[in-house]
Amino acid sequence: MTATPPPRWLRRPAGAPAQLGYGADYNPEQWPREVWKDDVRLMREAGVTVVSLAIFSWARLQPAEDRWEFGWLDEVMDLLHDAGIAVDLATATASPPPWLTTRHPEILPVTRTGETVWPGARQHWRPTSPVFRRHALGLVEALATRYGGHPALAAWHVNNELGCHNAYDYSDDAAHAFRTWLRDRYGTLDALNRAWATSFWSQVYGDWNELLPPRLAATHPNPTQQLDFARFSSDALLDHLRAEREVLRRLTPDVPVTTNFMVMANTRAMDYAGWADDVDFVSNDHYVTPGPQSLDELSFSAALTGGIAGGRPWFLMEHSTSAVNWQPVNLPKRRGELARDSLLHVAHGADAVCFFQWRQSAGGAEKYHSAMLPHAGSQSEVFRAVTALGDTLRDLAPVAGSARQPARAAILFDWESWWTAELDSHPTSLLRYRQEALDWYSAFLALGVRADVVTTRTALSGYDLVVAPVLHVVPKALADRLTSFVDGGGHLVTTYFSGIVDENDHVWLGGYPGALRELLGIRVEEFAPLPVGTDVSLDDGSTGTLWSESVTVDAPDVDVLARHTGGEYAGLPAVTRRRVSGGGSAAYVSTRLGADGIAQLLGRLLDAAGVTSELPAAGRGRVELAVRTHGSEEFWFLVNRTDAPVVLPLAPARVLVGEGDDGGRVTLQPRGVAVLRYPSGAGERAEVGNGG
Repeated sequence: MTATPPPRWLRRPAGAPAQLGYGADYNPEQWPREVWKDDVRLMREAGVTVVSLAIFSWARLQPAEDRWEFGWLDEVMDLLHDAGIAVDLATATASPPPWLTTRHPEILPVTRTGETVWPGARQHWRPTSPVFRRHALGLVEALATRYGGHPALAAWHVNNELGCHNAYDYSDDAAHAFRTWLRDRYGTLDALNRAWATSFWSQVYGDWNELLPPRLAATHPNPTQQLDFARFSSDALLDHLRAEREVLRRLTPDVPVTTNFMVMANTRAMDYAGWADDVDFVSNDHYVTPGPQSLDELSFSAALTGGIAGGRPWFLMEHSTSAVNWQPVNLPKRRGELARDSLLHVAHGADAVCFFQWRQSAGGAEKYHSAMLPHAGSQSEVFRAVTALGDTLRDLAPVAGSARQPARAAILFDWESWWTAELDSHPTSLLRYRQEALDWYSAFLALGVRADVVTTRTALSGYDLVVAPVLHVVPKALADRLTSFVDGGGHLVTTYFSGIVDENDHVWLGGYPGALRELLGIRVEEFAPLPVGTDVSLDDGSTGTLWSESVTVDAPDVDVLARHTGGEYAGLPAVTRRRVSGGGSAAYVSTRLGADGIAQLLGRLLDAAGVTSELPAAGRGRVELAVRTHGSEEFWFLVNRTDAPVVLPLAPARVLVGEGDDGGRVTLQPRGVAVLRYPSGAGERAEVGNGG
């Protein structure tokens, strides 16, 4: 078994100082050669230090199976190096060229209903196609051989947004690979039949060749088959990542390898927690989703990316300077949001800030997607904001290489619970796993309390309070870990539809919440989901939607924190908390309270866990705090979440970004950010701040 290599970062020339990376995707092949020198000149003006290159260049690099054209890329690599700009060089395998799909249409994906996904856009390839794999690895080998020694090369960028448009393929190639994956997982058909509960609806399999992906069926497909296909699909993309990576490591062992994840909104097909160990550093693409929680969602995604990265620095590979092109209505960013959004990612651990893209395209599907250099040119508000951000990132050079300082509270995020909780034939089709997790995160923000977002692979012992919303899939090993956390003095909070099934999507018998029933000291016999437009009222003044239950208290050490006030369950518990002898506790919330209702409850749960805000009262709910640490120093990022100025009384600090005076008063402009540099010792500053 090969040991996982230690984490690495972008290669820098010997003696080069540490700094935060800054740049964009660069697509010079879209422009005539005479534009390139102007691009490089303006990049230097904007403070660009790194670009991702050749992402969608396969057709230009290999215009025919037996012909290669590297001259243009040689020239661009040299131009960038001469300007001191590093290159994150893509393997260019994201979208196959027309000659390949014409000659080999068998590489094209197939939908659940049997339709072929044709060329004309991007990512029209099967992750399990041996024909595609052979041609893709040939391209990777050619690029690594030619550019592995180029001084501009700082990292390899495998493919691009793996699975963004081709995560689920139902082709014959996928069926063959799925059978192999199932054989490896279960070993025998008897074990598979037990796991899939195939005695139901006469689905018992007698030969491996009878197994198929969950293609269009007459009614609800087998749920464990669906769950395993989701696992397989994520693993198939990971297998492609590994195949490209191994070519790169064989030919260029000193060059780090990454690929851009998409931890954002509803991108859910890839279990990134299981991918992190396969790259030298985590990279992420994130785009803001409009709505009342848009800034919360940005922060949540950045915190989750930091959790996936294990608290180490990561690379923000793509976000937007202003409007995108793919939403129903594409709104430009308001003044200050370009910098605020970028610095919020840095606050949660990004050591490089990059955009899609450098120069806004004149043609193609993304010509209305904003860029660092817009259609209006360098004499534009966007370019001025881009240049100002470059100056700010230079001022933040001391932050480079620092790690996330763990919070005392965390939200537990689990891809398998996300996949499984939203399957068909469930109590409700309205449940949205990520929304429940986001609502809890919004509540932490409203109370001014830092909370990490971590995965089920993360050690929990360092946290005082862990919230596990809709933790639907709970294998015995995870249940044991959560019990040990509580027995060791930790405080656990979980919600409706948690602990219900094991890793095979089989219900834990004996009553809900299944695997967590004894830990919580409660029992539920039947779910009572709520139709749209109906709700339940609780005696603490909050209102629940989506879900309700008749909760029975089974243990003497369970306190009822809120009860139903009307309807079928009037007087029955709705929120409970069991105290254990070691000082820990396990709380349960049986309905969806929404961000506001959660904030009201969360204050009580935080008090019980001894977790307080590090912000002065004037900032709570208005300012987000994130902390990075490096040796004996801490960097406090203060982000104004409002459209009005905020003044915070804090202990005196060196102000790297923003406005502060010698007395420690920090003024945050509307949508503004301040970064303070302190010696380690957050507790003393929290005391000063809370007294202000």
